[in-house]
Amino acid sequence: MKGKVSTVVAHVVALLIGVVWILPVVSIFMVAIRPIREILHGWWNFKEFHPTLKNFVEALNHPTTPLGRGLLNSFIIASLAMITPVFIAALAAYAFARFSFPIKTYLFLTIIIMMAMPQQMVAIPLFQIMIKLGLINTYLGLILVHTAWGLPWIILFLRNFFLTLPIEVEEAARVDGASDFQIFLRIVLPMSLPALLSVTALQFTWVWNDFFLALLIVYSPDKLVATQRIVWMKGKYHTPWDTLCAGATLVMIVPVIIYAVFQKYYVKGMVGWVIKG
Repeated sequence: MKGKVSTVVAHVVALLIGVVWILPVVSIFMVAIRPIREILHGWWNFKEFHPTLKNFVEALNHPTTPLGRGLLNSFIIASLAMITPVFIAALAAYAFARFSFPIKTYLFLTIIIMMAMPQQMVAIPLFQIMIKLGLINTYLGLILVHTAWGLPWIILFLRNFFLTLPIEVEEAARVDGASDFQIFLRIVLPMSLPALLSVTALQFTWVWNDFFLALLIVYSPDKLVATQRIVWMKGKYHTPWDTLCAGATLVMIVPVIIYAVFQKYYVKGMVGWVIKG
């Protein structure tokens, strides 16, 4: 009986947390699909309810900061800032998992420490470095920063996942004459598909949702990413809440779709977070 009561309480608490968590998203969506006159007394007022896509069209074609261009910019940056660090980190993680070399432990500890460094701590020196390299206000500069920022956690994730793979398969391939790089490409990477898809989806989502680093590096109106453009939709004397919420909904849809597509790989890949060795 005590076990059943505990289960019921746990389910009720989880349900309440879920409702509190989803309520702001529901409110944003309801404002996005309704005319502004219907939400003046609260989005929960349904005396009038006339769903419309007008707000989404206005957000995509905003006169000063069209979100359509911002979504394209974000997709380009997030895609390149996803592929590059995952490939580099996979190579580094395999080296940490399978090979012994000088200062290996100290290098790995450095990676762990880098994960704990907040972005705000390096904002000023990072901005100065980007200026000296001529990469300020460029897609390349933002992609390189996201790549560097994503490498530590991806290396940790994949290194721990590689440690769970059976080394006997690699040794058998090495006996057959396969090189280390061939083993990595043809054996390790296919076996690590769940982890690779997990880090790919997470890296894409984090870059897509980024605002701070984009604000630091990119400032030309035509280069602004989606998260920046939502802020600029707010006028000086008037705030179009319906258009803002429609834009926020469009930006949120992409991570939701990615999670829905790769959901089964998240659980399989989470084993990569288990610390070993």
